[in-house]
Amino acid sequence: MVPVRFLLLIPLIALLNGYGVEARIRRYKWEVKNEFKSPDCYRKMVITINGRTPGPTIRAQQNDTIIVEVTNSLFTENIAIHWHGIRQIGTPWFDGSEGITQCPILPGTTFKYQFVVDRPGTYVYHAHYGMQRDSGLYGSIIVGLSDGESEPFAYDYDRNIILNDWYHNSTTEQAVGLSKVPFQWIGEPQSLLIHGRGRFNCSSLSVPSSDPGLCNTTNPDCFPFRLIVVPGKTYRLRVSSLTSLSALSFQIEGHKLTVVEADGHYVEPFVVQNLFIYSGETYSVLVKADQDPTTNYWITSNIVSRPAPNTPPGQGVLVYYPNHPRRSPLTIPPAAPVWNDSRPRMAQSQAIKARRGYIHTPPAVSDRVIVFLNTQNELNGRRRWSVNNVSFTHPLTPYLIALKHNLTHAFDQNPPPDGYDFLNYDIYERHPNANTTSGNGIYRLNFNSIVDVILQNANTMNPKNSETHPWHLHGHDFWVLGYGEGKFDMFNDPNKYNLVNPIMKNTVPVHPFGWTALRFKADNPGAWSFHCHIESHLFMGMGVVFAEGIEKVGKLPSSIMGCGQTQGL
Repeated sequence: MVPVRFLLLIPLIALLNGYGVEARIRRYKWEVKNEFKSPDCYRKMVITINGRTPGPTIRAQQNDTIIVEVTNSLFTENIAIHWHGIRQIGTPWFDGSEGITQCPILPGTTFKYQFVVDRPGTYVYHAHYGMQRDSGLYGSIIVGLSDGESEPFAYDYDRNIILNDWYHNSTTEQAVGLSKVPFQWIGEPQSLLIHGRGRFNCSSLSVPSSDPGLCNTTNPDCFPFRLIVVPGKTYRLRVSSLTSLSALSFQIEGHKLTVVEADGHYVEPFVVQNLFIYSGETYSVLVKADQDPTTNYWITSNIVSRPAPNTPPGQGVLVYYPNHPRRSPLTIPPAAPVWNDSRPRMAQSQAIKARRGYIHTPPAVSDRVIVFLNTQNELNGRRRWSVNNVSFTHPLTPYLIALKHNLTHAFDQNPPPDGYDFLNYDIYERHPNANTTSGNGIYRLNFNSIVDVILQNANTMNPKNSETHPWHLHGHDFWVLGYGEGKFDMFNDPNKYNLVNPIMKNTVPVHPFGWTALRFKADNPGAWSFHCHIESHLFMGMGVVFAEGIEKVGKLPSSIMGCGQTQGL
């Protein structure tokens, strides 16, 4: 249980941060359990919240307190839920990162998360234990402005859509394959979901099933997602991606998308036909229902940045009222972008700037620069992902608890490297020495220091191949200072940084054979994960941990303990 004095501190923290006094408490009770569902017409066991996947949408206003009581009714699996994009100021123990900020929630037990949503915007929540996000444990968080405040753009209606990819193998089967020798890759997803609905081609099953319900295209679970619009009205679509693997393009046939928000920050508006979106990102786009109202239109998602010829596109329907919701569009779905053309994806990344009047100017210089080289390697015959040749492994004792209680034997006290061999490493070639090391050391940051992180992509274990990696930082937003192709030049590329109107985000892509530069202030006491948001990549070691201001963290609630060396604390 959280000590009473810390519950009393929550409104005080809000007041000290300039928040109003009208904040509300929003309470939710969730039961997490296994159920059989057919989101893409193929029946499999999924993880639901109160019988649903995606789970319930959390709706709140800025400065509200969210209380979620989670009961783990899974028979054999632990869980943890991360509140993606919520900075957890004053409550780092409720970030929901198993192994980083808490022990997992055991089967048959109930855990209470309690935190303040301090900024308006579009966010998500999802499992942060193993690869459970891929099993359906996810949903949306919509935080509105405080009463009396308005946004810098107008719309008539507000809707949210979560994009996902979907596998028929269980996450346990995937994890076993990723860990075995020889390595067994999870492959491309069987389908793409638009707000929990997709369409798998049942006739493509390699072995026909004698069970007619195993794959049934008449199952209502997999009827296409339909968004009903009123002609002439403008809609704010909050589009989020929680894919396990895939980078996506999203489009609505015949309609322009005006981007106005990214990860909770207002964007200088720009118009796209395809919205490129990476796992962990959230956007708001404005769509006006200004086309022929006598017909309906396709909503589609397609995989980009990797070949997936056997994965059908995600398909939904934009329904113009009063057309019948089941009426299909008269056209064929619009063509997908070329999957391996990174130029439009890079162009969109570079187009995202902070909106005039809402610019948070970054500090002119940083106190520390850390360069992270992303590589694919091998460790004892197993395929791994590494950062600066260190493949991350979780310790048994969560970092936040180990740091606060000075449990020095809980993890490696030696820090990982701040860089790599910049001069000699060829990012375009498979490295001749593919071996890596494993470790669980952390990056200790001086409190309130300004930190630059350079994410550098390189060749994988496959010749002439580099992948897209969306990196997500817990507990902070960061300024996106720039993107580039090739190897980062530490002497010249910083001169190209955008220090005038960079967007702030919590998740950002690193494009193939490219780099992305970030800057953030280490001003949130706690231990925070920074990792690739692709489930299999994090599982294979693609992440690090930052620690800052641990001495300023309050007394930890006993509810987060119970594993590793925390027993008995």
